[in-house]
Amino acid sequence: MNALARKIAEHVRVEGPLGVDRYWNFALYDREHGYYARRDPFGRAGDFVTAPEVSQMFGELLGAWVASAWTGLGGPDAFLLVECGPGRGTMMADMLRALRSAAPDCMRAADVRLVETSDRLADEQMQTLGRFDLPIRRVRRIEDLERRPMVVVANELFDAVAVRQYVFDGSEWRERCVSTTDSGRFEFVLCEARPQVSDAVRAMGLVEPKAGAVLEVSPARERIAAGLAERLATDGGASLFIDYGHSRSGYGDTLQAMHGHAFADPLDRPGENDITSHVDFDRIAAPFRASGLYVSPTVTQSDFLLTLGLLERAGALGAARDEKTRTEIIGAVQRLAGTGPGDMGQVFKVLCAASRPMRLSPFGLNEAGLPDTTDGPAAD
Repeated sequence: MNALARKIAEHVRVEGPLGVDRYWNFALYDREHGYYARRDPFGRAGDFVTAPEVSQMFGELLGAWVASAWTGLGGPDAFLLVECGPGRGTMMADMLRALRSAAPDCMRAADVRLVETSDRLADEQMQTLGRFDLPIRRVRRIEDLERRPMVVVANELFDAVAVRQYVFDGSEWRERCVSTTDSGRFEFVLCEARPQVSDAVRAMGLVEPKAGAVLEVSPARERIAAGLAERLATDGGASLFIDYGHSRSGYGDTLQAMHGHAFADPLDRPGENDITSHVDFDRIAAPFRASGLYVSPTVTQSDFLLTLGLLERAGALGAARDEKTRTEIIGAVQRLAGTGPGDMGQVFKVLCAASRPMRLSPFGLNEAGLPDTTDGPAAD
């Protein structure tokens, strides 16, 4: 049992079983022993690879999207270019390089803001972005951003935010919690009944559950979405979210952990594994719609990147390269937009919200005839 496991076990001993969300926050965000305080999760040496690390093309295409959004907002003389959860700063560096080359007026108007809670990652981001002669500043919370028009991008933001889980036992909903066995290992248990969950199920328009059905909700994710929606509605702007998830609410247990690019037990070695779950884009979109913003359909990453010109960018990038490099570029395209096992094209989804109507992806994707093949989480 590692140090964080002992700390969590002591909380269980004193307070009783912890909700999944509280266990999640201990495991990922404990200031001394949490996953993001201690480990470098990104890249081949870490536990997972994100799209910006697959290829520079991802960030470059998002840079083109930022320029189009800025134009759609009327080309304000000054705006905030915000990335929430910037990782190592790789995606922002690729976006800025694309803006510097293709949209210098947009870049001159941009004040870059990085919303990051981890001091360790914030230091790495500043090192990555130090070569750009731009006003770049880190803030800890969305609420700390200045009141200005902004263009917000976030890749794999919401899937790092904790969920709560409820299990239908055949007659009522009970919260799934984390407790300890007599031998000291962690285990899932069902805690007290939560009758209010039935109201949430009806509000979400879900079918009557069967015994064993699992419902995942994330008030914390919805609070983040609501905070961004308020800022966009008041100050103007556009936001783009890319995450692992499903477009419609449904039942399903999607909690998972990763260690060394392989699935791990979420209850084993807390602080040493990444913990995540699928993002319910229905629930993320709701605060933006409620704020009167224009909200795009949820589309697949494949459709989004291909519409932005992924194939064309790959062709230009590989034109003067050797055969080995061209093969690597083709592999990156497959990983980003493919539909096979291990590819990101279908499992990752994209959503946009803006303060004014815009003719940019992913708005209009469905109208253009591209399929929306997204669905709910896997059924229990």
